[in-house]
Amino acid sequence: QVQLVESGGGLVQAGGSLRLSCVASGSIGSINAMGWYRQAPGKQRELVAGITSTGNTYYADSVKGRFTISRDNAKNTAYLQMNSLKPEDTALYYCYADVWKRAWGQGTQVTVSS
Repeated sequence: QVQLVESGGGLVQAGGSLRLSCVASGSIGSINAMGWYRQAPGKQRELVAGITSTGNTYYADSVKGRFTISRDNAKNTAYLQMNSLKPEDTALYYCYADVWKRAWGQGTQVTVSS
């Protein structure tokens, strides 16, 4: 089994920053892609950012230029630096990791007040 534990969510004012972390543990082997999805109330889950094992990244258009994803392969950890946060970024953020199957974290709440 693979376990993902997220941290770093919270309440922040618009324009502020947060840094999410996602640590993978368990029967990992090698991790391919890692990344983050988010889901706001009444909306579908959407891919926010992803990063491959070699460092290639993907960002949703809505977060380009504001969010930065990175990872530390030695620590099996992915990070999401979120700057210039907007109220529309408010959501439950889920980390994922592609091992032999996709594993998911439990989610961490990000709330941005206007």
